[in-house]
Amino acid sequence: ILGVRDIHADHAASHIGKAQGIVTCLRATPYHCTRQKVFLPMDICMLRGVSQEDFIRGKQEKNVRDVIYDIASQAYIHLEHVR
Repeated sequence: ILGVRDIHADHAASHIGKAQGIVTCLRATPYHCTRQKVFLPMDICMLRGVSQEDFIRGKQEKNVRDVIYDIASQAYIHLEHVR
């Protein structure tokens, strides 16, 4: 936007964008679940034994919370790369 041409700035912006995208997806999950949609990575859900239906029904069991934690941890990793 400001005409900055720096590979390090581009790399940092990329990680910030990825972190923001992950957080936005997590924050929108309750809204999407009310419309019978789940946009979370199914590979992480399957590792924890969680189905889309668990999210749609609003279950708050430990394995569902673990999925959210795992996904949020990915956003944190991207922020750590920026630092």
